Amino acid sequence: MKKFLLLILISPLAMKAQFKIVNSATTSVADVRQGTWPISLLRITNSSDTCYVLQFRTQEFNNSVIIKTLKFCDIKQLKYFQQGLQALKTGNNGDVAEFKDYTIKRVDIYKESTSYILTCDGGLTNFQQPEADRMIAAINKQ
Repeated sequence: MKKFLLLILISPLAMKAQFKIVNSATTSVADVRQGTWPISLLRITNSSDTCYVLQFRTQEFNNSVIIKTLKFCDIKQLKYFQQGLQALKTGNNGDVAEFKDYTIKRVDIYKESTSYILTCDGGLTNFQQPEADRMIAAINKQ
């Protein structure tokens, strides 16, 4: 009888250890560009940390849809991305901001606004200055 009562008291603790509830939420920080070549900045919040993801459709292949993600482990890494964009904004044609996992290159096209080429993990996308400004503004709000 004592073993049975002990089993009843311990079983809820054993059952609780078997299950882990993960609360995570993904929210959109900014939809930088929509349409055929979308770019969006997302915040993923877990119970212990928050990370950010820049999600885009790679422009290397026109006939397939490959979505790439550039993950920023914390707000500090996201701010480095922002600083790279701001430095390139005041830079010159051909300037490159190199980071561990990605690079951003400024490309000035005659009679058009400034463009940037982002390459990471086998993915490539380009975006214009107004889209870069939207990302900078969205990161400032974080």
